[in-house]
Amino acid sequence: MGDRTPVLIGAGQFTYRGDPASSPSPTALLKIAAERAALDAGLGPAGLAAIDALAVVGFTIDAPGSKRGMIPHSNNPPANLARQIGARPRWSVYSEMGGNTPQYLINTLAQKIARGEAELALTVGCEFLGSAMKRATRGLSFDDWKADEPEDLPPPERIGDPRPGVTAYEARHGLDRPINIYPLFENALRARDGRSIPDHQRRMGELFSRFSEVAKDNPDAWFQVARSAEEIATVSEKNRMIGFPYPKLMNAIMEVDQSAAVIVASEAKARELGVPEDKWVYLHGCADAADLWHPLDRQNFHSSPAMRRTGQKALEMAGIDLDQIDLIDLYSCFPVAVEIGAEELGLSLDDPRGLTVTGGLPYAGGPGNNYVMHSVAVIMEKLRRRPGQYGLITGNGWYLTKQSTGVYSTRRPDKPFEREDPAILQREIDALPHPEIAERPEGRGVIETYTVVHKREGPFMAIVVGRDEAGRRFAANTPSDAALLSGMETTEQVGRPGTVRVGPDGINIFTPD
Repeated sequence: MGDRTPVLIGAGQFTYRGDPASSPSPTALLKIAAERAALDAGLGPAGLAAIDALAVVGFTIDAPGSKRGMIPHSNNPPANLARQIGARPRWSVYSEMGGNTPQYLINTLAQKIARGEAELALTVGCEFLGSAMKRATRGLSFDDWKADEPEDLPPPERIGDPRPGVTAYEARHGLDRPINIYPLFENALRARDGRSIPDHQRRMGELFSRFSEVAKDNPDAWFQVARSAEEIATVSEKNRMIGFPYPKLMNAIMEVDQSAAVIVASEAKARELGVPEDKWVYLHGCADAADLWHPLDRQNFHSSPAMRRTGQKALEMAGIDLDQIDLIDLYSCFPVAVEIGAEELGLSLDDPRGLTVTGGLPYAGGPGNNYVMHSVAVIMEKLRRRPGQYGLITGNGWYLTKQSTGVYSTRRPDKPFEREDPAILQREIDALPHPEIAERPEGRGVIETYTVVHKREGPFMAIVVGRDEAGRRFAANTPSDAALLSGMETTEQVGRPGTVRVGPDGINIFTPD
C-alpha cells in the first residue's frame, strides 16, 4: 500500500446544447471536461500541466469504415489536447473503439500508477456528432474547428483491441451496425423466456421508463424528460421502429455534444497537490475481457460470459459481495445490454437500488465510446456524498463483445492495488466451445434469432441467424416481401423452419415455411 495507491481525485462533464454554428470543436470539448475535472479536484486548469499520463477515448468518427474526412478533427487528439493544456505527458494514447473504453482506461491508468509508472493521469473523451451532423447537413462552415484541430500532428499511439467487430460474411448480411445486431440478442432472450412479443415490449418499456426518470434529474443528460413505458414501447410518428423490436426511444442517442474527464493520481501526488481527502474515490476492483469476438461465434444470443466473469472478478478484487454494492450503472445502449448484464451479475431488473446513475445512453447520452466516463463522474459525485458506500459500473463495447467493470468507494482499500492480467480471464473465455459456421448453407434450416430492419418508410430487410440440419450456424436475409416482414414483427419467429440457399450475389436467403 502507501503512496502508490491510485485514487480518482477529479471528474468533469460538459453538455453543449447551443447553436451548432458556434459549437466547440472536438479538442475544445475535451479541454472543457478536463478543466472541469481539474476544478473539481481543487487544482484549477493550470494543474493539468503536471499530468504525466494522458488517455483520450477514441471518437466515434474514427471507427473503422466511418467517413472520417467529412468532419475536421485532429489526427492526434491526445497531442493536440496536451498542447492546449500545456502538458507534456510521458505516456499518451488514443483508444480503439468500444463503449467499455473509459473503464478500461481507468483500470489501465490505475495499474500504471500502482506500478510507479505515472503519478498524475488524465483520461477524457467526447462525442460531437450532434453539431457536426447539423453543420454538415446545413452547409455550415467548419473553419473554426479547423483552426483548433491541426492536421500536421503525427499519428497517436493506440491502445485497445483494433479488430473490427464483425467478419466480412456477417457484414455482408447486415450484421454490421449496433442497430441491426442488438435486436438479435433481444429477440433471442425473449424467445428463451417464452414471453409474448407484446409482453416483452411492455417489459422493455418499463425498464427504460425507470432510466428516463433518472435522466430527468440529471443536469448533464441530453434528454431531461421522464417518459412512460407506453411512450417508449409504442411505435409512433415520433418513435418509429428502427430494428425490431426497438423503436427509436430504445436506442442510444448518437447525435450529441458531450464530454467527460476523470483525473487519477497516486495518493502521494494527491497529497502533494493538496487535494482534500473528501474528494478521493478509490478503484477497489476491476476486470476486462471480451466474449467470443464475432457475433456468429457466440454460444447463444442471450448470455455474456464476459459480463459475468468481469463482474465476478471485479467484486473478488474488491473483496465484497454484490449485496454490498449501493450504486449501480449498467451499460445501456439497448435494453438487452441491461437485461443480460443484470442477469449475468445476479440482479433483478427492478432492483430497488436502480440500474443507472445517469439515465442511460438513450436519455443521458454520451454514446459512442465515452458514456462510461459520464457514469464514473456521476458515481464519484454520489459516493462522495455517501462515504464508505460502494458503486459498480459496467462498460460494453461492440456487440456485447468487450466488457470492463469497476467497483468504486471512498473507503480506502485495505490491500495494494493489483489488477489481474486480463489475458488470464481472456484465455478462459476464448476456450469456450462455439458452433461451426456455414457461410454457404443450402437446404433446410431453422431460425435461431432474427430482426427486421427499418428505414423511415418502413421495413425493408430481415436478418436471420439460423442453424442448418447439421447444427451449423449461418447468417441470411429473407425475401423482401412486405407481408412476410410485417408478420415477423407480430408472430414469434425463433424456431421457425424454412429453406436457405445462396443467392447469385453471394447473399444467403432464408425463406420461412
